[in-house]
Amino acid sequence: MRLIGIDPGLGATGWGVIEMDGNRLSHIADGVITSDAKLALPQRLVQLAEGLEAVIAAHRPAEAAVEETFVNRNAVSTLRLGQARGIALLIPARVGLPVAEYLPNLVKKTVVGSGHAAKEQVQMMVRRLLPGALVRTADAADALAVAICHAHHRQTANRIRTALAVEAAQ
Repeated sequence: MRLIGIDPGLGATGWGVIEMDGNRLSHIADGVITSDAKLALPQRLVQLAEGLEAVIAAHRPAEAAVEETFVNRNAVSTLRLGQARGIALLIPARVGLPVAEYLPNLVKKTVVGSGHAAKEQVQMMVRRLLPGALVRTADAADALAVAICHAHHRQTANRIRTALAVEAAQ
C-alpha cells in the first residue's frame, strides 16, 4: 500500500510517499511544494493545492496522513498555517483518500522514540528507516516521518479492529 505524508506550511509544504508491504517500508519519493511569498494569500493557496494535486496524481497513494499543528505565538502565522493545513487535508480528501492526522509529538515518538526529538534526529531516523532516501530538506523529512507514523499506527489500528471483530463474533 502506498501512503503519502504531508507536513503543511504556507511557504513550504513537505510531502513524502512510501510503500508499505507488511512490516516493510520503502521510500518512493519526497519533496517540497513552495508558494511565492510575493503573491496574495489566495494565489499562494492555489499554488499549494495545484502542487499537491500533481504529487497525488503522479504517485497515486491509497491513504494520506497530515501533521497537526500547534498554535504559534503569532496569531497571523497560526492562521496562515491553518489555511495551508486546510489545503493539505482537502486535496487528498477530494480525490477520495482517507486522511489521518497526527500530532508532531506522536510522529517524533513513533519515528525517533522521543516526542521532543530534534529535527536532525528525525531526519537521521527517516534515512535509517527508509534506506536510499536522500531527504534533502527538513520539510520532506517531516512529511516522510508522518507517513512512517501513519504506517505504524495504521497496522496497530487494523490489528485492534480485527481482534474486536473476532471477539464480537464469538
